[in-house]
Amino acid sequence: MDEPEWLADRFEAHRSQLRAVAYRMLGSLSEADDAVQEAWLRLSRCDSERVENLGGWLTTVVGRVALDMLRSRRSRREEPLGMRLPDPIVVRDDEVDPEQEALLADSVGLAMLVVLDTLAPAERLAFVLHDMFAVPFDEIAPIVGRTPTAARQLASRARRRVQSAAPVPDTDLPRQREVVGAFLAAARGGDFEALVAVLDPDVVLRADRGAHPAGGFPPLRGAADVARQALTFQRIARFAHPVLVNGAPGVLAAPLGKPSAVLGFTVTGGRITTIDILADSRRLTRLGLGTPGPGGGPAPARGGVGPVLGPV
Repeated sequence: MDEPEWLADRFEAHRSQLRAVAYRMLGSLSEADDAVQEAWLRLSRCDSERVENLGGWLTTVVGRVALDMLRSRRSRREEPLGMRLPDPIVVRDDEVDPEQEALLADSVGLAMLVVLDTLAPAERLAFVLHDMFAVPFDEIAPIVGRTPTAARQLASRARRRVQSAAPVPDTDLPRQREVVGAFLAAARGGDFEALVAVLDPDVVLRADRGAHPAGGFPPLRGAADVARQALTFQRIARFAHPVLVNGAPGVLAAPLGKPSAVLGFTVTGGRITTIDILADSRRLTRLGLGTPGPGGGPAPARGGVGPVLGPV
């Protein structure tokens, strides 16, 4: 095996974790792939024999690239007028075996990614690298241009924000499926009281409709308001397919086989605490949700089960 092939094999062994780091930093599958590709280009141009810990080196490179991308995004003020959700990772629920299910349990939910999007870029990097990937602050500090103590403070501030704003999902996946199933049954039946019963009193519903002519609406809060909105799902609920969205039970609505929305749920204490809806048809198509899967059902998103197993 020649040196370029040997180096490529070593890089591929780390690709899954690198993509996981980039996705948590950016909330975008395409940008995560770009960051990983940039890490490969930098590795191919450097003297790799001098890199003692290749995995650690690549992780910090991806973190640095993602940090630059976040800062560039903010400097260009790429903030949509309405709600913009991170890219969901969608997997057909009936194609996940017990081993894959255990791995997907480590996924980061959409609700968590929404909170991460509210952090300053340096805070996000310090939190993601340290709390999610155990990178020491001594290695994080040079990336953000701070001392290790200051990097620790960045992560601490981010951690407090995350803990106060991101609900911790239940770990019992079958029970989560039951709760989401009860929500869908109530929506299909137009049962307002049953909807309220399955929703947390402080439930939050967020919807990203992209450039939909009707526009978007700000996040809804409270069981009654969210239940009233859910009653409008009655028609599309008949075309709902169970999927896993970032490792948690979700729904892909596909009337006549054409995906119109992905719904991700967070279930905490046996009740739904967040509902995140991506109804941007352009993004759904770009994510690979526009073609039928086996048996005529929806296909998994680009980067579905295969690449997202493990730490994503």
